[in-house]
Amino acid sequence: MKIFVSGKGGSGKSTVSSLLAKEMADRGWRVLVVDNDESNYGLHSHLGLDLPKDFICYFGGKDEIFENIEKIGRNLEIDDLPGEYLSHEGDLFLLAIGKIKEYGEGCACPMNALSGEFFKRLSLRERDFLIVDMDAGIEHFGRKVEEGADVILLVVDPTMESLKLSEKITHFAEENGKEIYYVLNRVDDESKQIISRRLDEKKILGTIPKDEKISRASLQGEKLDFDFDAVDEIANSLINKKRVQG
Repeated sequence: MKIFVSGKGGSGKSTVSSLLAKEMADRGWRVLVVDNDESNYGLHSHLGLDLPKDFICYFGGKDEIFENIEKIGRNLEIDDLPGEYLSHEGDLFLLAIGKIKEYGEGCACPMNALSGEFFKRLSLRERDFLIVDMDAGIEHFGRKVEEGADVILLVVDPTMESLKLSEKITHFAEENGKEIYYVLNRVDDESKQIISRRLDEKKILGTIPKDEKISRASLQGEKLDFDFDAVDEIANSLINKKRVQG
């Protein structure tokens, strides 16, 4: 199953991606996490892994990606990925599409072009999960990066901006025949009720409360090695959906 984690900037996409990836790996699944956010440098520390070399460099960098994108091949598997572009611990792997590193470097269009093709061509085995930490907002929808997704997992935090964006992303997902589900992040009982009235409650897979342990670990760049009932519920739901698909 290919799971794309989306939402507004600061909603907790990297947190949810990391907690879910850890839960899946702990259950014996092989998990490839892809960092698709060119401006966020926190995901690898959440996973307790080193930040790998930008995958776009394998194709000659941003200036040469469009000429060399066919190097991806068809039916690419996790075992086919070049090891120097991966960080891993056990059955948990991390690949980073690319990061903006220089002033005036230009837009992230080449990175989105690479990720869009890569996600479509990646072939997963029965015990594999792909979890993609998407860049913030909706630009990637405009570039059709989500064509390779099986499920879009939308992280919603207690802000009006997040609620409005969730409506737009839901529209895009449904328009393109993609399953979409929600994770409510950093909510209390009151904010959960307010948000739930704006969403399809049947599609809310889990609710993660505001937690000082997560905030402190994120601030210090530490691994998010915590267990939450909500993450367990999300994992159960996704595994059941995978079995139905399979």
